[in-house]
Amino acid sequence: MQVAVYSPLVQKSASPQRSPTTGLLLGLIVTLAAVLAYASYITVQLSGLRKLQSEMVDRNRKDSLLLLRIQNDLNSIGLAMRDMLDTAEPYPLTAWSAQFDRIHEDLDSALKLEEGFAGVNRTAEQRQYLTQSFSQFWDATSRMFDLAASDKQAEAREQIRLSLQARQQALSTAVSRLLVQNNEGEEQAAARISAIYDGVQRQLYLFLTATLIGIVLTSLYMIRSNRRLFAQLATLSEQRSELAQQLISAQEATLRHISRELHDEFGQVLTAIGSMIGRAGNHAPEGSSLREDLQEVRQIAQSTLDNIRGLSQALHPVLLEEAGLESTLDWYIPNVERQTGLTIHYEKSGVPFSVDTSAGVHIYRVLQEALNNINRHADAREAWVRLNFLQNSLELFVEDHGRGFTVKKGQQGIGLVAMRERAELIGAILEYGVPAEGGTRVRLQAPREQVETHGA
Repeated sequence: MQVAVYSPLVQKSASPQRSPTTGLLLGLIVTLAAVLAYASYITVQLSGLRKLQSEMVDRNRKDSLLLLRIQNDLNSIGLAMRDMLDTAEPYPLTAWSAQFDRIHEDLDSALKLEEGFAGVNRTAEQRQYLTQSFSQFWDATSRMFDLAASDKQAEAREQIRLSLQARQQALSTAVSRLLVQNNEGEEQAAARISAIYDGVQRQLYLFLTATLIGIVLTSLYMIRSNRRLFAQLATLSEQRSELAQQLISAQEATLRHISRELHDEFGQVLTAIGSMIGRAGNHAPEGSSLREDLQEVRQIAQSTLDNIRGLSQALHPVLLEEAGLESTLDWYIPNVERQTGLTIHYEKSGVPFSVDTSAGVHIYRVLQEALNNINRHADAREAWVRLNFLQNSLELFVEDHGRGFTVKKGQQGIGLVAMRERAELIGAILEYGVPAEGGTRVRLQAPREQVETHGA
C-alpha cells in the first residue's frame, strides 16, 4: 500500500516541469511599465484637477452649505418677527428672546465657519458689509427687546416693522447673492473639470486597451501554471493530512495497547506480588527483620503499581472511556500540578454534555500538549484552563502569562502540528493568541455535533 501511495510522487519528481517564474516576471515587467507610463500622464493631468477640486469646488460646496444654513436662520427670524407683529398672539414679545438667542448663537458659529471657506471668492467689501449688517441687526434686536422688557410693546413692534424686518430682508438678499455667486463659480469649475476628464478619458481607453491585452495574456499563462501547481499542492495536502491522521490514529492505538498492557498485566502482577508479600509477612514473627523487609518490599511494589497506573493513564486515559472527558480533566489537571509544580486555575461553565470518546481523546491531547509547552517553554508558574459547554460548541482555553511564543510559517514544532491535525479530525478551530497580560492563549472550539455522544 505504501509503494502504491508514494510511487506517483517519485515519478513526478523525476521529470520536473518548467517553472512559470520567468514568464510571470516578464508579464509583470510589461504591466508595470505600462502602468508607470500612464501614471506619469495621469499625475500631470490630474494635479491641476485635484487642486481645482480641493481649493474651489469643495470650498464652494461647503461655503454654499453654510450660506444655506445662514439663510435658513434668517428665514426663521423673519417668521418669528411676523408672529411677533401679530397682536392676536397671547405671548409677550420677550417670550421670543430665547429663540433669538439660539439663532444668534447659531448664526455667529455659521458666519465664523463660512468666513474660513469663502477665501478668495469674497471681497473685503462683502466681508465688511456682512459683519456690519449682522452687528447692526443684533443691536437693533437688543433695543427692541429692551423696549419690550420695559412694557413698551407698541414701540417694540414699531421697531420690528421699521427697522428689523428691513435689515433681515437686506441680509437675506445679500446671502442670496453670495449663493448665486458660489453657484456660478461651481458651474465654471465643473466645466473646466469636465474638459480635463474628457481628455483623460480618451487616453484612458487607449491605455486600458493596451494594458488589458498584456494582462489577459499574462493572466492566462499564470492561471494555467497556477492550476497545475495548485492541483499538485492539493494532492500533497490531502496526502499529508491523511498521513498525519493515520499516524495519530496509529499512535493512539499503540498508546492504548501499551496502556492496557501496563494496567492489566503489570498491574495485576504487582497487585498479586503485593498480596503474596502481605501474606508472607503475616507469617513472619512480630518485630523480626524479615517482617520489616517484607513490609518494605510490599511498599515498593505498591509504589511501583501506583507509578505504572499513572503512566498508563498518561499514555492513554482509560478514564475517558469509563467516565468521560469532564471527569478525566478533573483527574488530570491536579496530577499535572503535582508533577510539574504549576498552579492551574481550572474553570468550567455551561451545561455539560457527553463527549464522544474518540473526540475526547483529541481534546485531551490538545490540553496535554498545551500544558507541556507551558511547563517547558513559557517560564510561567501559573496557567488557566477553561472548559466551556456552549449551546452549539465545546470550547477549551489554555492560557499562561509567561514569555509567550510566535508561531512562524514553516517553523512549527511537531507538537503544534499534532494539535492542529487533531483539531481538524474533529472539525474544530484551533487558534493562538496573546492575552492582555502577555503570554500565550490556545483556544480550541469544536462543533457540538462533531464531539457529542449520540445514541444510547
